[in-house]
Amino acid sequence: MLAMHFEKLQVWQRAMLLAEHVYALTKKFPKEEQYGLVSQLRRAAVSIPSNIAEGSQRTSDREFANFLLVAKGSLAELLTQITLAHTFGYVPKSDFSAVRESIDALSKMLHSFHSKLKAHSS
Repeated sequence: MLAMHFEKLQVWQRAMLLAEHVYALTKKFPKEEQYGLVSQLRRAAVSIPSNIAEGSQRTSDREFANFLLVAKGSLAELLTQITLAHTFGYVPKSDFSAVRESIDALSKMLHSFHSKLKAHSS
């Protein structure tokens, strides 16, 4: 497999939009969460497109597929953290629902892409 132009991948583009959304939401969090939940949410959100990009530059589909699994793990981490933030009252229901929909859609995209890469590398 030749290294892909990850910027053209829809899954990467979707992950970038999610990260932007998380950054916008966390700007409204209380100051005392700056080094707690805000930091955790932002790191998880940034990790998703970063792992897609890094994986795309690996030398095999199998390696790329592994990075997609890491991205999926970060996505699960993000869902946990955004759910906590909603529970704590930092994220309104409408924003939580929108982020949840984005997470669900991205999860499906990552799963599908991972399956295709695994099938291709077998």
